[in-house]
Amino acid sequence: MLEKMYKILSINPGSTSTKIAVYENENELFRGSVEHDVAELSRYKTMVDQFEMRMDAVMSRLVAAKYPIGELAAVAGRGGKLPPLKQGAYRVNKAMVDFLTYRPIDDHASNLGALVAYEIASSLGIPAYIYDAVVVDELEEVARLSGIPEITRRASCHVLNMRAVAIKTAKKFNKNLRDMNVVVTHMGGGITGTVISGGRMIDVLTDEEGPYSPERVGRVPCRQLVDLCFSGKHDRASATRRMRGNGGLVAYLGTNKALEVEEKIKNGDKYAELIYYGMAYQVAKAIGELATVVKGKVDVIVLTGAIAHSRMMTDWIVDRVGFIAPVEIIPGENELEALALGTLRVLRGEEQAHEFTEPE
Repeated sequence: MLEKMYKILSINPGSTSTKIAVYENENELFRGSVEHDVAELSRYKTMVDQFEMRMDAVMSRLVAAKYPIGELAAVAGRGGKLPPLKQGAYRVNKAMVDFLTYRPIDDHASNLGALVAYEIASSLGIPAYIYDAVVVDELEEVARLSGIPEITRRASCHVLNMRAVAIKTAKKFNKNLRDMNVVVTHMGGGITGTVISGGRMIDVLTDEEGPYSPERVGRVPCRQLVDLCFSGKHDRASATRRMRGNGGLVAYLGTNKALEVEEKIKNGDKYAELIYYGMAYQVAKAIGELATVVKGKVDVIVLTGAIAHSRMMTDWIVDRVGFIAPVEIIPGENELEALALGTLRVLRGEEQAHEFTEPE
């Protein structure tokens, strides 16, 4: 019996670009990126205001590539700032569109993913989905405790890519992810980690709680942070920028580019080596911390994200965590593929899509 073929359009809006790809089942047929002029973007007050511009840009890119959109079976968009969701797929419906248009939790580029996907899919009479949105939250209740009642820990991490590489790794081991304990670390501009057990992300380390990264400070001593915020040197905005954007490698070395840091190290810069090694050291500590959630019974550790391309970084990390479990390295962000493959599982009936309803 011939395998049924599904063509899926994936859409991943970023702050200054919109990335798209078309997949036929597991195979990528087309990939493109539309770069948006910063001056043009500055004319829009909110991300949702950019909808028509982004929509036109995606359609123009598909027309330029001479891709026949009438052959699509579904459209998948990056999930945006909705209320906390379950993992997996949600069919984009009118309630979701209304929420992202008028009441998004935060003004974020990912909000446009579902909106553009819904518009294209509606015109073709096919379904639109989001998959593993940035707001997926299935933490154990004990994992929500912070030590201060006014602050509740939240599941904020690179969930789309993290679950995708975990599923891929489980298949490599000829297992179902539900039957494994997997620790995943995503290393990009921010670094996040999660432990997946029973198929769920039961605990995470957000980019504010774990290692410092190319642009972010990660976990810092609380009292010193309070002192810095009340030192008179910062207002709320500048303190936030210091933590997110001007922290990590940027603060220590003046760059967020791992390749530049590695070049400094190759040229004998011992300070750069200390700082870069310190990032690996903290990633390893974070992996060890997450391993305790499943009492050390970890089947595999996965390193992913752009910095997983760095052999220097991954070798340092593996040297420290290899005693816990085997380490798989799957570099890159792979978000367009993750959207397509998640949607493909729904079309094949391997997973059921959730229905979004706005909470009261």
